[in-house]
Amino acid sequence: MKIMKTRYAASVMAARIAAPMAAFAAVMTPAIAFAADAPPKLDSGDTAWMLTSTAIVLLMTIPGIALFYGGMVRKKNILTTLMQSFAICCLISVLWMVAGYSLAFTAGGSFVGGLGKMFLSGLKVDDLSGTIPESVFITFQMTFAIITPALITGAFAERMKFSAMLWFVGLWSLVVYAPICYSVWGGGFLGKAGVLDFAGGTVVHINSGIAALVAALVIGKRVGYGKEVIAPHNLVLTVIGGSLLWVGWFGFNAGSAVAANGTAGMAMLVTQIATAGAALAWMCCEWMTHKKPTVLGIVSGAVAGLVAVTPAAGFVDPMGSLFIGIIAGTVCFWGATWLKPKLGFDDSLDVFAVHGLGGITGAILTGVFAVKAIGGTSGMLEGNAGQVWLQLYGVSVTLVYSGIATFILLKVIDAVIGLRTDEQTEREGLDLVLHGETVP
Repeated sequence: MKIMKTRYAASVMAARIAAPMAAFAAVMTPAIAFAADAPPKLDSGDTAWMLTSTAIVLLMTIPGIALFYGGMVRKKNILTTLMQSFAICCLISVLWMVAGYSLAFTAGGSFVGGLGKMFLSGLKVDDLSGTIPESVFITFQMTFAIITPALITGAFAERMKFSAMLWFVGLWSLVVYAPICYSVWGGGFLGKAGVLDFAGGTVVHINSGIAALVAALVIGKRVGYGKEVIAPHNLVLTVIGGSLLWVGWFGFNAGSAVAANGTAGMAMLVTQIATAGAALAWMCCEWMTHKKPTVLGIVSGAVAGLVAVTPAAGFVDPMGSLFIGIIAGTVCFWGATWLKPKLGFDDSLDVFAVHGLGGITGAILTGVFAVKAIGGTSGMLEGNAGQVWLQLYGVSVTLVYSGIATFILLKVIDAVIGLRTDEQTEREGLDLVLHGETVP
């Protein structure tokens, strides 16, 4: 009897304790659910970092690419080369606002986005993309859209009409860049399939690299190519431009974390390591092959490393990035010094060798060296060999679509207004004939 009373007392006590606990849980559950479902809030630290990243990525095109390419052409074409980068910056900024951003980042089909944000309609000052203002995200992505076609211009430097270049770049940004960008980053089929591209190895570099190769083949060789010495006129400008690219690339890669966090920090570290490794690899290859290390070689190697680590920056550790850099520097050196002469095409400033081959190398090696603890996906070295096949799939789709679409655009423009300047203009220099200006 005593035991029964004790059990009864215990049950009463338990009930008295359970009742308020249940009430507390009932009150707190909606609050917890609300907190989990609450929209993200503006983070001032993330916003400050993304404003900085956006500015230094823009620095990569003007003046980075402008000076990098400008120093490698002949003196009579330097202003034309600078003008191309500057004009592209202006043109793509407007087109991104008109339709590019909407096609790349608005919900649509499997391959391209919709037109719901044409002219950035409906954008409000307090609209967010994650923890940063959407306006900042739009501008950050705009800088990627600007630099990608600017890279292509190096392939047809010193011989393409300025008017044809503007038409080509404008159409290419909408027909080629925006769909590839959406496919990988905007919710399209490549991203959903699991293709890894942290900061643009596929979207920017393979895309522009294959377009550059097609452009070089369609437009043809420069007058005197293979018969005359066509040498860079001012490598000091090239070194300055290449150095600006290196610095700006931290915004390119670390900024692609879209937050001031550990991922951004790791992306910055591996970018530095891969770039240094690739520069040294190119320099050593050149030293062994041609007996002298050149400043153009080491700068080109650095850019190759920057390109190759771009898709991997948020997925690999420092050791993986070092291997990526060394391999990319070697591959891109081979592409510029052996493959191009062997095949005989005139890619004026080695865009395909550096950006095309560098991007392909980096994309594939991302599937090898990806570390789950860093980017959430394992690579082949961690037992996920299938990731390499996914990377090859992304590479193949980009090469095929960009290559075919670029070829069609160039042929249409050539038929309508012509792509190339005449021989006399090319010999006199595009600066004077097309723009009425020269560098004394």
